[in-house]
Amino acid sequence: MDFVVGDRTRLRLGEQEALSRFLSEPGEESFGEFFRAVAPRVFSYFRARGCETALAEDLTQEVMIAVFRQVGTLRQNESFRPWLYRVAKNVLLQFLRRKARQVDTVELDTVTKEPGNRDADPLLPVQFLEWMASLEEDERQIMMSRYVEELEYHEIAEVLDIPLGTVQWKIFHSKKKLAARFGPQSS
Repeated sequence: MDFVVGDRTRLRLGEQEALSRFLSEPGEESFGEFFRAVAPRVFSYFRARGCETALAEDLTQEVMIAVFRQVGTLRQNESFRPWLYRVAKNVLLQFLRRKARQVDTVELDTVTKEPGNRDADPLLPVQFLEWMASLEEDERQIMMSRYVEELEYHEIAEVLDIPLGTVQWKIFHSKKKLAARFGPQSS
Protein backbone atom coordinates (compact mmCIF):
# COMPACT_ATOMS: atom_id res chain seq x y z
CA MET A 1 0.00 0.00 0.00
CA ASP A 2 1.35 3.43 -0.92
CA PHE A 3 0.90 6.63 1.02
CA VAL A 4 1.07 9.98 -0.77
CA VAL A 5 3.07 12.65 1.03
CA GLY A 6 2.70 16.21 -0.15
CA ASP A 7 1.94 16.47 -3.83
CA ARG A 8 3.76 13.53 -5.43
CA THR A 9 6.13 11.65 -3.13
CA ARG A 10 5.15 8.02 -2.57
CA LEU A 11 6.15 5.98 0.46
CA ARG A 12 4.70 2.76 1.73
CA LEU A 13 2.42 3.34 4.72
CA GLY A 14 4.77 1.59 7.19
CA GLU A 15 7.73 3.59 5.92
CA GLN A 16 5.84 6.86 6.26
CA GLU A 17 4.76 6.11 9.84
CA ALA A 18 8.28 5.05 10.84
CA LEU A 19 9.77 8.10 9.12
CA SER A 20 7.31 10.48 10.78
CA ARG A 21 8.05 9.04 14.22
CA PHE A 22 11.81 9.16 13.67
CA LEU A 23 11.77 12.73 12.35
CA SER A 24 9.55 14.01 15.15
CA GLU A 25 11.34 12.11 17.94
CA PRO A 26 14.80 11.02 16.78
CA GLY A 27 16.14 8.42 19.17
CA GLU A 28 17.20 4.81 19.40
CA GLU A 29 13.67 3.42 19.69
CA SER A 30 12.20 5.34 16.75
CA PHE A 31 15.38 4.69 14.74
CA GLY A 32 15.00 0.91 15.11
CA GLU A 33 11.54 1.00 13.57
CA PHE A 34 12.70 3.47 10.93
CA PHE A 35 15.73 1.28 10.11
CA ARG A 36 13.57 -1.81 9.56
CA ALA A 37 11.27 0.16 7.24
CA VAL A 38 13.85 2.07 5.18
CA ALA A 39 17.06 0.00 5.13
CA PRO A 40 15.69 -2.44 2.49
CA ARG A 41 15.28 0.49 0.06
CA VAL A 42 18.85 1.62 0.72
CA PHE A 43 20.10 -1.96 0.31
CA SER A 44 18.24 -2.16 -3.03
CA TYR A 45 19.87 1.10 -4.11
CA PHE A 46 23.32 -0.46 -3.73
CA ARG A 47 22.34 -3.82 -5.24
CA ALA A 48 20.84 -2.06 -8.26
CA ARG A 49 24.22 -0.42 -8.77
CA GLY A 50 25.89 -3.83 -8.87
CA CYS A 51 27.27 -4.06 -5.34
CA GLU A 52 27.66 -7.58 -4.01
CA THR A 53 25.35 -8.50 -1.13
CA ALA A 54 27.95 -8.13 1.64
CA LEU A 55 29.13 -4.77 0.31
CA ALA A 56 25.54 -3.53 -0.08
CA GLU A 57 24.86 -4.51 3.54
CA ASP A 58 27.96 -2.67 4.76
CA LEU A 59 27.17 0.45 2.76
CA THR A 60 23.54 0.35 3.95
CA GLN A 61 24.79 0.31 7.55
CA GLU A 62 27.00 3.34 6.82
CA VAL A 63 24.07 5.23 5.31
CA MET A 64 21.73 4.44 8.17
CA ILE A 65 24.33 5.50 10.75
CA ALA A 66 24.91 8.74 8.84
CA VAL A 67 21.14 9.36 8.73
CA PHE A 68 20.88 8.79 12.49
CA ARG A 69 23.74 11.19 13.18
CA GLN A 70 22.73 13.86 10.65
CA VAL A 71 18.92 13.85 10.85
CA GLY A 72 19.08 17.17 12.72
CA THR A 73 20.52 18.83 9.59
CA LEU A 74 17.43 18.02 7.52
CA ARG A 75 15.63 21.32 7.01
CA GLN A 76 12.37 20.08 5.50
CA ASN A 77 10.88 16.68 6.25
CA GLU A 78 9.43 16.61 2.72
CA SER A 79 13.00 16.52 1.37
CA PHE A 80 13.86 13.33 3.25
CA ARG A 81 13.90 10.91 0.28
CA PRO A 82 16.18 13.00 -1.92
CA TRP A 83 18.39 13.64 1.11
CA LEU A 84 18.53 9.90 1.93
CA TYR A 85 19.57 9.00 -1.63
CA ARG A 86 22.12 11.82 -1.68
CA VAL A 87 23.65 10.33 1.49
CA ALA A 88 23.64 6.88 -0.18
CA LYS A 89 25.27 8.28 -3.32
CA ASN A 90 27.97 9.98 -1.23
CA VAL A 91 28.65 6.80 0.75
CA LEU A 92 29.09 4.85 -2.49
CA LEU A 93 31.40 7.54 -3.92
CA GLN A 94 33.46 7.51 -0.70
CA PHE A 95 33.78 3.72 -0.95
CA LEU A 96 34.93 3.97 -4.57
CA ARG A 97 37.49 6.66 -3.68
CA ARG A 98 38.86 4.53 -0.81
CA LYS A 99 39.03 1.54 -3.12
CA ALA A 100 40.80 3.61 -5.79
CA ARG A 101 43.43 4.73 -3.29
CA GLN A 102 44.03 1.13 -2.23
CA VAL A 103 44.65 -0.17 -5.75
CA ASP A 104 45.48 3.05 -7.61
CA THR A 105 42.53 2.46 -9.96
CA VAL A 106 38.94 1.49 -9.34
CA GLU A 107 38.35 -2.01 -10.61
CA LEU A 108 34.71 -2.21 -11.53
CA ASP A 109 34.71 -5.98 -10.96
CA THR A 110 34.88 -5.33 -7.20
CA VAL A 111 31.64 -3.38 -7.36
CA THR A 112 29.84 -4.57 -10.48
CA LYS A 113 28.54 -8.08 -10.85
CA GLU A 114 28.85 -9.72 -14.23
CA PRO A 115 25.54 -10.86 -15.73
CA GLY A 116 25.03 -14.54 -15.03
CA ASN A 117 27.15 -14.59 -11.88
CA ARG A 118 25.78 -17.22 -9.50
CA ASP A 119 25.83 -14.77 -6.58
CA ALA A 120 23.73 -12.20 -8.45
CA ASP A 121 20.52 -11.22 -6.74
CA PRO A 122 17.60 -12.94 -8.50
CA LEU A 123 15.69 -9.66 -8.23
CA LEU A 124 18.19 -8.05 -10.61
CA PRO A 125 17.54 -9.72 -13.95
CA VAL A 126 20.40 -10.04 -16.37
CA GLN A 127 18.37 -8.15 -18.96
CA PHE A 128 18.07 -5.12 -16.67
CA LEU A 129 21.84 -5.07 -16.11
CA GLU A 130 22.35 -5.27 -19.88
CA TRP A 131 19.97 -2.34 -20.43
CA MET A 132 21.70 -0.21 -17.82
CA ALA A 133 25.14 -1.09 -19.20
CA SER A 134 24.10 0.31 -22.59
CA LEU A 135 23.49 3.78 -21.09
CA GLU A 136 26.00 6.48 -20.23
CA GLU A 137 26.78 6.80 -16.50
CA ASP A 138 24.63 9.92 -16.01
CA GLU A 139 21.71 8.34 -17.88
CA ARG A 140 22.06 5.16 -15.82
CA GLN A 141 21.98 7.10 -12.54
CA ILE A 142 18.86 9.00 -13.57
CA MET A 143 17.03 5.91 -14.88
CA MET A 144 17.87 3.88 -11.76
CA SER A 145 16.77 6.73 -9.52
CA ARG A 146 13.46 6.88 -11.39
CA TYR A 147 12.67 3.22 -11.93
CA VAL A 148 14.51 1.42 -9.11
CA GLU A 149 14.34 3.96 -6.28
CA GLU A 150 11.03 5.30 -7.66
CA LEU A 151 12.04 8.91 -7.13
CA GLU A 152 9.97 11.64 -8.75
CA TYR A 153 11.63 13.87 -11.35
CA HIS A 154 12.02 16.78 -8.93
CA GLU A 155 13.59 14.49 -6.33
CA ILE A 156 16.11 13.18 -8.88
CA ALA A 157 17.01 16.75 -9.79
CA GLU A 158 17.58 17.51 -6.11
CA VAL A 159 19.64 14.36 -5.43
CA LEU A 160 21.87 14.82 -8.48
CA ASP A 161 21.90 18.63 -8.25
CA ILE A 162 20.84 19.13 -11.86
CA PRO A 163 17.97 21.08 -13.43
CA LEU A 164 14.55 19.43 -13.61
CA GLY A 165 14.48 19.87 -17.39
CA THR A 166 17.73 17.92 -17.68
CA VAL A 167 16.19 15.03 -15.74
CA GLN A 168 13.12 15.05 -17.97
CA TRP A 169 15.18 15.16 -21.16
CA LYS A 170 17.63 12.45 -20.02
CA ILE A 171 14.78 10.07 -19.13
CA PHE A 172 13.07 10.71 -22.47
CA HIS A 173 16.35 10.29 -24.38
CA SER A 174 17.31 7.15 -22.41
CA LYS A 175 13.94 5.52 -23.11
CA LYS A 176 14.36 6.22 -26.83
CA LYS A 177 17.90 4.84 -26.76
CA LEU A 178 16.79 1.66 -24.97
CA ALA A 179 13.79 1.20 -27.28
CA ALA A 180 15.99 1.57 -30.36
CA ARG A 181 18.50 -0.95 -29.07
CA PHE A 182 16.29 -3.49 -27.26
CA GLY A 183 12.78 -2.87 -28.60
CA PRO A 184 10.97 -5.19 -30.98
CA GLN A 185 12.95 -5.65 -34.16
CA SER A 186 11.12 -4.82 -37.39
CA SER A 187 11.56 -7.18 -40.33
